[in-house]
This record gives sequence, structure tokens and C-alpha cells, in this order.
Amino acid sequence: MPPIEISFCIVNTSQRELLLRGLDAIARERATLPFATEVLVLDNGSRDGSVQAARGHETVDELIALPCRRGKARNDSELLQRASGVYALLLNEDAELLAGAALALHAALCARDDAACAGARLLAPDGTERPSAWRFPSAMSALAGALFLHPWLTVQSGGEGVRTVDWCQSSALLVRRAAAAQVGYLDADFFVYSDEVDFARRLRDAGWRSVYVPGAVAIHHEQLSTDSVPERRIVELVRSRDRYMRKHHSPAAALAVRWLSAWSYALRALAALVVPGHSSRRYWRHVTATLRPGQGEGLREAADAYNAGHAPAAGGDVGSAARSA
Repeated sequence: MPPIEISFCIVNTSQRELLLRGLDAIARERATLPFATEVLVLDNGSRDGSVQAARGHETVDELIALPCRRGKARNDSELLQRASGVYALLLNEDAELLAGAALALHAALCARDDAACAGARLLAPDGTERPSAWRFPSAMSALAGALFLHPWLTVQSGGEGVRTVDWCQSSALLVRRAAAAQVGYLDADFFVYSDEVDFARRLRDAGWRSVYVPGAVAIHHEQLSTDSVPERRIVELVRSRDRYMRKHHSPAAALAVRWLSAWSYALRALAALVVPGHSSRRYWRHVTATLRPGQGEGLREAADAYNAGHAPAAGGDVGSAARSA
């Protein structure tokens, strides 16, 4: 059997239909690639038939079915370590690869020996392009946001050529596994959000870089953005951003980011009072969470509550692995 070049690595959390759609896209992509690949699915404690669907899909080579929910960084790290490929294509269950995406990402990393990550261009289901690469968070990037200059000074995705960027969204991210191992994979202290930012920053500190590949395109269905209870996601987003700042910057810089971010959300909350289709209350929750990142219930607590209600009597969060039928 030839050596594996790319391992497709998908984490799924109770999104059976999106998972199947993404696996169908991977199956089409695999059929066109000139090298050996494998597909690993890690199911994050789902109870919606996702495990059975993944086990029955012909393109899945290995299924890791966790009895309990864990954080995204920990799950991505497990997939990176289990994978056999030279490269691992990290995918959310809501990312649907378009034709040629994997090959374009692969070509970008093969052409750059110092590149550890290659991120795809992300489109909304209606075809609208969404930002997918940015500068690292800092007091200056927060100031750009407060002045509403972030589309020009912070967003780095855009254009038609492969370009070096600070970090790319991990919804569709090809990773050089040797580089990931060198920096110790993703930091599990980030339950979700900012985990890929911290990963890219540690890679950069170790001499690696990230590239944005507009020729690799994926549809990002972003089921999380339609969550009917956004409170926990806001809390987790703010909490992770603050953790990143305190890890990589001074306390003064972290405090500056809090106040500048709160200011920009406060202005949005005011504007939302008169602009149709925007929630002033939701923007204001960003303000209060940003100013007090240590308070509130986030996704980590939601997972703990879910696990308490669904975990086996023995407890724990040790995953089980099984080859697909």
C-alpha cells in the first residue's frame, strides 16, 4: 500500500446531515487525487445518528466515537496524532470542499518548505466570500476594529494569489503534521475559538508560516452562527480571545484589547437600535462579556452539562475507535 499523503480529518458534533454532505464532497475529491489518502472522523459525543452515518459511509476509513464532548483543540490534536498522512486536512463538519480544493492546498505546502498551514477560501452557501485569514490579535488590531478599519488592516484573505498570512481559519486547513508535532499540536486550554490562532502563532515563533490559498474553495455552512442560544458562544469567544492575549502579550495589551473591543461592540449595539436586522441586545452581550471574560457560562460548561446527562455510568471522556464497515 502506498504511503498516505493527505489525511482528511473531520470533527463532528451533532450535525449528521452536514457531516454526510461533507463526506460526500470528500469522496468526490479523493477520486481525483494522484496520491493515497485516508479519512478519519471524530464524533464528539453526538446522539443524532452521526456515528452510525459515518460508520456506514464508504469513504470513512476510521471512526473515533467519543462517549462525551470535548473541546475542539483537543479533538483536532487527537486527529493530527492518529493520522498517517504527511499532511492532515482539518475540516469542520460544516465545511464542504469544492472540486480541486485539497490538491490546491497540497500544492501550496509542497511549494513552500517553511509553510506549516494552508487555509482555503471560505464561501457562504449563497456564494458570498467570507474572511478566512487575519493578522494576529494585538492591541493594534483591536484599535483597527474600534475604528472600523479591520476589513483593510486586519483581514488578510483576498486576492487571487497564494499569500503569506498570520493565521487561517481551521474550518478547512491543511497542516504539515511534522510541524504540528514540533510545537506540541493545539493547546487544549482553548476549548474552542482562538485555538487555531494560538497554533499558528506558536508555529510562527518556531519558524513556520501560514499561507492563504484562494484557489482552494470550501463552502462554510456555519451552523454555529445560527445558534438560537448565542450567549454561551459569545462567552467562549471572549474567554478564548482573552486567554490568547494573556498568553502571548503583556497584561496591559490584554486590557487594551478588552476595552477597545468593548467600545467597538458598544457602537454596534447603538447602531443596531436603528438598523433593521441587527440585535442590539446581542452586541451588548459582547460588551459585557468582553469587559468580564472570567464570568458567564460558555461552551465548556455547556459540554460539561451535556456530558453529565449523557455519559456512561463509568464517566470520563476517553474516545473509542473503530474501523468503518
